[in-house]
Amino acid sequence: MARASSVRFLSLDAHGRVLDWINWQDATCLYARDAVAWTLGDPCLTVRGGLNRLTGQQSYIELHPIVASRGHARAAGLSPTPALTNQALFARDDHLCLYCGQTFSRQLLTRDHVLPVSKGGRDVWENVVSACFHCNSRKANRTPQQAHMPLLAVPYRPSWIEHLILSNRNILADQMAFLKTHLPKRSRLSA
Repeated sequence: MARASSVRFLSLDAHGRVLDWINWQDATCLYARDAVAWTLGDPCLTVRGGLNRLTGQQSYIELHPIVASRGHARAAGLSPTPALTNQALFARDDHLCLYCGQTFSRQLLTRDHVLPVSKGGRDVWENVVSACFHCNSRKANRTPQQAHMPLLAVPYRPSWIEHLILSNRNILADQMAFLKTHLPKRSRLSA
């Protein structure tokens, strides 16, 4: 069994639509409120409770890595566009500078606007890439073509499923297998 602090649980609605990652406390509440419709995977964490006054036995709940809760999500809430944060951007680009191709830590990367904001570019997934300080400074307020710095990959907006995979370092095998079945056909993560 895993440590509680390291495990995140994949939350689904009763129809199997992926919602988000939840912590062990939220997963335990679903079980305790009898709000779990079904689960997938072998139990990965046991949460122990108090002692029964009559029997003296300790209560416990075994948590599964994938938990579907009763009810269903509103259609408008499904597959939202992930928030554009530097952490999510750097994860999408695998911590590579998309100009020089070198790998950098998060602290040494910057968000570069392919079409600079001053030239009408927007701060959206399709217009931003990870860049090291050196390449971002060298490109300056120009497009990659103007700076003679071709991009190594085309920026794209990740799907919600891709975002969930990129945002969790401790995905269990059952969770990854489930998520991979929901990836877009052309996802670079499906390989």
